[in-house]
Amino acid sequence: MRVVVLGTGMIGTTIVSELAKFKEIKSVMAVDVRQESIDKCLEIADNPKVFGKTVTLSTEDDFIKVLEDADVAVGCLPHSLSLTAVKAAIVSQCHLVDLVGSMFKEKLELHTQAQEAGVTIIPGCGVAPGITNFLAAQGIEMLDEAEEAVLICGGIPRWPVPPLWYQVVFRLESVLGLYTKPAFAIKNGEIVELPALSELESMSFPYPVGDCEAVITDAHSTAFTFKGKVRNLTEKTVRYPGHWEKMKVLGELGFLDNKSIEIEGVITTPVKISEKILAPKMVGESVEDVTVVRVEVKGTKEGKSRNYTWEMVDVYDHERNISSMAKTTALPAAIAAKWIAEKKILETGVVPIESIIVNERFDPFVEELKELGIHIEFKE
Repeated sequence: MRVVVLGTGMIGTTIVSELAKFKEIKSVMAVDVRQESIDKCLEIADNPKVFGKTVTLSTEDDFIKVLEDADVAVGCLPHSLSLTAVKAAIVSQCHLVDLVGSMFKEKLELHTQAQEAGVTIIPGCGVAPGITNFLAAQGIEMLDEAEEAVLICGGIPRWPVPPLWYQVVFRLESVLGLYTKPAFAIKNGEIVELPALSELESMSFPYPVGDCEAVITDAHSTAFTFKGKVRNLTEKTVRYPGHWEKMKVLGELGFLDNKSIEIEGVITTPVKISEKILAPKMVGESVEDVTVVRVEVKGTKEGKSRNYTWEMVDVYDHERNISSMAKTTALPAAIAAKWIAEKKILETGVVPIESIIVNERFDPFVEELKELGIHIEFKE
């Protein structure tokens, strides 16, 4: 099975390294627009199965040239290129595991085309969306009637510093997008859009985290997948106390707007300016980070109330020398790609991870995550 990994940042490099270890994978092509990024990826992977290719990735034709000889691809791309990659994968008849969960409605419109091409497209296959999605799916399946599902996740610094108590663990552009876009959710059985940064809630996680706060963010595919299966569903993102209040003020003042403005003859946007100013403020005392997940599903089973909770507290991976966010995002995608190679995943079309990793596939997938160092605890 020939695999292409699109993008060789920290997460893409981790996926390349892990895929090359699987016996089912015959070769891994690491693709990026920058040769220095590919060189670093090859050095870290240190595996004869891996080779690199520098290409331009902007148009659908660019992607088709890369994918037409591959069996499976894993997309580790900016959100703006994700839909283009999906379209190219369908044309190339190449299965695609995509880390990006945004624009799900637009991707779902390609479902029939993907089926006709005989390919599997899995959008949002990381930690959130990804792990949170299939945990919620399993909880809903375990109930006769599901009342509520709350998906909570956050990548936070191990050693936070003021003023924002946060460090960037993936693209700042994606972080700020999360802070500004209305969030799809399910309320009283219907899909609704909720304001970004709404429904602030205090919570705590085990050591080394402690007290946190969470706000509403987009539930991506789950709002559409679970409509009719659960009465209420929301997704929330975790930060340390005080962070959300400051970011909400910036949003209210327009600093996160994406509308063009002119400053002394230069056309830009407030959010681009804010990215430059905020980037040095979003650091920790070290590269160490923590990823937290909590998924709670409530409802009834055989006439009795049930509350199922899955929780993960994952820290910086010193053995791999990568952030927790990179690990917990990369490994679900790597396993999904391997499962396609092993023909454990046979569904075709645009199929969200919560429709695949559930019921008889759930425990084996969680066990493979555990073997690779991601531990998820369950309690009823």
